[in-house]
Amino acid sequence: MSGIVIAGAGQAGFQVAAALREGGYAGPVTLLGDEPELPYQRPPLSKAYLDGTADEEMLRLRPQAFYDTHHIAYLPGESLVRIDRRERALALSSGRRLAYDHLVLATGSRNRTLAVPGADLDGVVQLRTRADAADLRRRLAGTRRAVVIGAGFIGLEFAALAARRGIPVTVIEAAERPMARALSPAMSGFFRKAHEAAGVRFAFDALAACITGEDGRVTGVETDRAGHVPGDLVLVGIGVVPNLDVAVDAQLAIGNGILVDEQLLTEDPYVSAVGDVACFPTRFAGGARVRLESVQNAVDQARCVAARLTGRPAPYDAVPWFWSDQGALKLQIAGLATPHELAVLRGDPGGGAVSVFCFARGQLIGVESVNRAADHMAARRILANRHALTPDQAADPAFDLKALAGRPAAAAAAA
Repeated sequence: MSGIVIAGAGQAGFQVAAALREGGYAGPVTLLGDEPELPYQRPPLSKAYLDGTADEEMLRLRPQAFYDTHHIAYLPGESLVRIDRRERALALSSGRRLAYDHLVLATGSRNRTLAVPGADLDGVVQLRTRADAADLRRRLAGTRRAVVIGAGFIGLEFAALAARRGIPVTVIEAAERPMARALSPAMSGFFRKAHEAAGVRFAFDALAACITGEDGRVTGVETDRAGHVPGDLVLVGIGVVPNLDVAVDAQLAIGNGILVDEQLLTEDPYVSAVGDVACFPTRFAGGARVRLESVQNAVDQARCVAARLTGRPAPYDAVPWFWSDQGALKLQIAGLATPHELAVLRGDPGGGAVSVFCFARGQLIGVESVNRAADHMAARRILANRHALTPDQAADPAFDLKALAGRPAAAAAAA
């Protein structure tokens, strides 16, 4: 028996391997990782690790003993190069050929590159891997002025950290508001005010035209509409793209990712896909296929696939949720809140704690919360159990969200 091979040792790939053993799978499990170290958590890279309050050991998902004890063959520095679907065999970067009974593609994503002159100057950095974070942490100690290209989660987490250290920082963003793809205008506005109050400058509706430098070192960013923004450190955070090359070469169906069914199986019955690369149908998007980049999605999809491979098949129906820590603000999102037709506020924006309940077609589709963890937890249960919540109820501070969330799904459906 060739067993199950998992291509990719990020959160999704690791979780598939661990869940297979938890589910009683006794066959060979091989985990391929293209980095030369044990699998690790990525979210702390832009938070505790970058800030120096977490080290490499704290990042690791498990120590080496875990892989030894659970008989998981982890191959560091080994990536998938080609899939021979007919022979059910893989060509690896080392030249090795590896057979499989079932293949799980958890190849993740990579940072989108900035294609402008000067992008290769010293001091222009990105943040994706532990090595990236270690380099950025080292550079921060001598930074006088920072520039961030992209007002997404990673860019703003870094901006908050830099501002807290007293480093002047400017964020250049092509859209008209921060985190525009992920957040409602109301929540975007809340974060803009909070960051500006902390000293972060923004240049919206602006594109980086080129990165300027002197003697090979970055000196700033020239924009199309906001002039020249000086900086001796430039972090590029303009999103990610899924790693699809191997799947494309293998002629698997591709859309916004590797197309899978409700059980995360590709058109090939011997190949599954999970995590950042999987484009799957979900009721939280009205049945449409989506591709999600989150730890929750990676972990829950991995468990779903492992359950199917150990004889417990079930559709993937987990509530999507996300988080971002930006200074003193903890953002938590339940559901898929965009696009929406109506946004209802609950809480006190002026007091630094607020939730935005987003509705479409009269139904709750997502909740964005800042420093209101109870709202977030209630929202996850309400969405999971399909409970009905009206905009008036969401806006009413006296309405008991926790009580609604605690009702069983059957009772809610019958009401």
